[in-house]
Amino acid sequence: MTIRRFIPWPDKRLRTPCAVVPEITDEVRGIWDDMIETMDAMPGVGLAAPQIGVMLQLAVVDASQARNKRIRMANPTILELSAKPNEYEEASPNLPGMSAKITRPRALSVRYLDENGVIARREFVGLEATSVQHQIDHLAGKMYFDRLSKTKRDMLLRKARKLNG
Repeated sequence: MTIRRFIPWPDKRLRTPCAVVPEITDEVRGIWDDMIETMDAMPGVGLAAPQIGVMLQLAVVDASQARNKRIRMANPTILELSAKPNEYEEASPNLPGMSAKITRPRALSVRYLDENGVIARREFVGLEATSVQHQIDHLAGKMYFDRLSKTKRDMLLRKARKLNG
């Protein structure tokens, strides 16, 4: 396993929708392993493949305290979202030093291919749900700050340019 380097904002790959994963192969499992190692090194609760320059619909999530509930997802699709909102401070290693309070649905149901290539359906709640939604946004070429008002987003990006040169 290898800790991968994050591609820096505003790299155009962070704005590019990812390709569908046709099947789960040893290569895909290796990418997931690297993603978990990279996520743990951050440390973070989730990581999407485009954040490390891999343009495939792959994500990993682990919001557990013990860091032992790794969820590997390929081609995740949201099936249902709860009406009840949740707010978390979100950030991305692709734009270091920046974060913003983002409101998203508190729970969701997702369909994805698991590490065995089997179609899985799973419910996520709380921080885990927020992380899954955050990763699915990355796979679609979106960043967390796209969910802010234009004024707040512009302020965040101006501050990021000053901070990150």
